[in-house]
Amino acid sequence: MAGGSGPRGPVKFLTEEEKKNMPKVTKELLKRILSYLRPYWLQLLLVLLAIILSSSVGLLPSIITGRVVDEALVGKNMKLLIQLLLTAFFTLALSQVISVLESYINAWISQRIIFDMKNEMYDHLQHMPHSFFATEKQGDIITRMNTDISGVSSVISGTLSSIVSNIATVVTTLVALFSMSWKLAIVGVLVIPLLILPTRSVGRTRWQLLRESQAKNDEMNQLINETLSVSGSLLVKLFTREKLEYDRFVAVNEEVTQLALKEQRSGKWFRVVMGMFTQLGPLLIYFAGGWLIISRTDPTLTVGTITATVALINRLYRPVESLLNIQVDFTRSLALFSRIFDYFDREIAIVSPPHGRKASMEHACEIRFDHVRFSYVPEKPMLRDINFTIPTGKMYAIVGPSGSGKSTLVNLIPRLYDVTGGAVTINDINVKSYDLSFLRSNIGVVTQETYLFNGTIRDNLLYAKADATQEELEAACRIANIHDFIMRQPNGYATEVGNRGLKLSGGEKQRLSIARVVLKDPRILILDEATSALDSISENAIQDALESIMRGRTNIVIAHRLSTILKADSILVVKDGVIAEQGTHDELLERGGVYRELYETQFRQVLDYEAGHANDTEISPSETVSKEN
Repeated sequence: MAGGSGPRGPVKFLTEEEKKNMPKVTKELLKRILSYLRPYWLQLLLVLLAIILSSSVGLLPSIITGRVVDEALVGKNMKLLIQLLLTAFFTLALSQVISVLESYINAWISQRIIFDMKNEMYDHLQHMPHSFFATEKQGDIITRMNTDISGVSSVISGTLSSIVSNIATVVTTLVALFSMSWKLAIVGVLVIPLLILPTRSVGRTRWQLLRESQAKNDEMNQLINETLSVSGSLLVKLFTREKLEYDRFVAVNEEVTQLALKEQRSGKWFRVVMGMFTQLGPLLIYFAGGWLIISRTDPTLTVGTITATVALINRLYRPVESLLNIQVDFTRSLALFSRIFDYFDREIAIVSPPHGRKASMEHACEIRFDHVRFSYVPEKPMLRDINFTIPTGKMYAIVGPSGSGKSTLVNLIPRLYDVTGGAVTINDINVKSYDLSFLRSNIGVVTQETYLFNGTIRDNLLYAKADATQEELEAACRIANIHDFIMRQPNGYATEVGNRGLKLSGGEKQRLSIARVVLKDPRILILDEATSALDSISENAIQDALESIMRGRTNIVIAHRLSTILKADSILVVKDGVIAEQGTHDELLERGGVYRELYETQFRQVLDYEAGHANDTEISPSETVSKEN
């Protein structure tokens, strides 16, 4: 007796969060999704034809089963039996080959769409303003780029293909069933709800139990992570809470165990019940068919037709179950695209203007802040009415308390952020009018926290000038006092720096950063205390080099060290988002304002240190100031 396999696909349900955040289905959203499929319409047509052909050919083995019974077995015709069995085998093989071909084309389409979307996303993110990366979590960016876009593959080759394939299977099977015997077809179709409805009912219960079990497992893992970590276990010991934590663990563990037992019990009874319902379908068809034959109600009905009907009914179970999950699959697919499109729709606020200016900065780079205002959020202004001018070739130092807006101020020059009021100009041209690439190519920035890509020293240097010769690399590194260190390495300039430059010390990384800017040869130089990570020997060796680099350029230095501040042509004191004071070191001390306060609390300690430890060479005065900051 032939038996049905029953529904085997997993029953799917939407979580409460998914229901709450269910994307709104609009014509525009669907058109946007389909726009990624449009370039591959020919391949999609081939997939559709392959699915229909595979579904049609897949019917033949079941139909041939009826002929085997009626013609070969009842007729005792061995030759026909062999022919029919071989035909069934070859049709089955053909159906599988077509399915493989369809899967191959489907996979090709989905991978090409992923390729297109990743390229589009990477290009889009490359042009997003600095504020996007400052506020967005790096993990979220990587998830959108990799996990979400890669998930499109399952939508194309899984959800979309599955829907079309299941519809084709159901339609072709129903046509075949009603063509053979509409009476048995009705009986067979009426049996399907007896299999599907209990599956969904029990499936929902098991799904809820699994969710509760997962939540409790998460709670247990959190407890283990907190109390058995180095810091957590120390805290437990110091406060003698071993018994309390053990009791908490036992309670959570008991809940996890009980939920696991409930889920397993529901699963076993579910399989027993479904096994009975699975056999009930064929039994009812055999009963109905037997009654029609025995009572001679339908003289055209044969045993082979009944056998073929049972086989075809089994083909309906899985696709019908899958089609009942369409809402869940469709919703999750739309949610996936909605997350991707959310990034695509983020505005690229800082763009190069059409026909942007490329005025030469070779001989003059006067920087002017004209009533500049800036805020990260409208209700909280960061900079208010900033006015100053840095003449060509001069060095201005910016000092001020932490969080006063020093870094924000200099970030407005290369347009990492755009002003919300007023204007920043270079040679009387608004920075917004410059071609963005041209503007940034003329500005060099050395930050306190140096970032190096995972590669060689040469790779990181060539990032500043891709066509630089070996002689140019070495000259820049000599200026930055890093060449001798590089040559002491076994691989020289081919030395790997590691992820984020972790194979190098802070001072070595910063000297590489300085060499990289030297190689860039910018007209404007911005230093965020570029020697902060250097030891006293390296700092002294590089200070003269920095002075020679800065000569002939317009320089802005965010300074924390007195030695740097004393060399500035003018000092800008920033406090609470405004230029509180401006002048030379002596002028600002005489005024007795904010600068004097900074000097008394920070810089004066350097003078005291120098007076008491004049012969101490292990720690430099400038390092002391850096530590105080």
